[in-house]
Amino acid sequence: MKNQEKAEILVDALPYINKYYGKVIVIKYGGNAMVSETLKQAVMQDVVLLNSIGVKVVLVHGGGPEINDMLKKMAIETKFVNGLRYTDKETANIVQMVLSGKVNKGLVNHINSLGGSAIGLSGTDGKMLEVVKKTEGGDYGYVGEVVHVNSKVICDALDNGYIPVIASVAQDAEGNIFNINADTVAAEIAAALKAENLLLLTDIIGLLRDKNDESTLIAKCLLSDVPYLKKQGVISGGMIPKIDGCVEAVRRGVKQAAIIDGRIEHSILIEMLSNKGIGTLFGNE
Repeated sequence: MKNQEKAEILVDALPYINKYYGKVIVIKYGGNAMVSETLKQAVMQDVVLLNSIGVKVVLVHGGGPEINDMLKKMAIETKFVNGLRYTDKETANIVQMVLSGKVNKGLVNHINSLGGSAIGLSGTDGKMLEVVKKTEGGDYGYVGEVVHVNSKVICDALDNGYIPVIASVAQDAEGNIFNINADTVAAEIAAALKAENLLLLTDIIGLLRDKNDESTLIAKCLLSDVPYLKKQGVISGGMIPKIDGCVEAVRRGVKQAAIIDGRIEHSILIEMLSNKGIGTLFGNE
């Protein structure tokens, strides 16, 4: 790429840099972008770059592949209910160990190695996430539902220039460990912070009318269309908690929420700092 082309890209990005300067962006990181070293590097670079230009980035993560690997090593069967991992007490403790330990600290180290300044947190820190056992839709075991976000610890980190990296586990009032869907955690945190943008990285290009045909991408989805799309089966399985999170976040004041393809290198920058946009954007109009 010629120097002039590079300069034009930066100039084109300027209005978006101004738009997001000083604003809070919540990114849910997961899927193949956590497995592929190339994609992981691109995501961490995007996060550090956004932070460097004055965007307050909050990174929320799960760690499904790492949890699956550990459960497999321990000969513990994995099963899902309505797109959510069923979690018994033993599995909940393993989830906490993997997410708050290996995964979280690995991401913090990666960001710091690229020149960022990250701090590792989980829902238990500062009683950030108040949770109860999730009961709607079936028995999920030790899967939590967020009832309140105590955002002070996140805001303190952001105000001091840190990038909070948050693992999606928490404790209830009795001290029981609960696994929480990372998409849901990201949406709840975005709503509590009145974020400018919520981005959920996935392993598909967005919401498809036909899950087998990428040409059927729904580029923009009105909140009012979601119940119909669920009824038609367009929204199903693992997409349900992602889209429910986007809908809830926008209803509670988040300016934009989008599901984007984490398999594309620098998809975060493409979505935020260009007029192209990728994935599915959720809004009221």
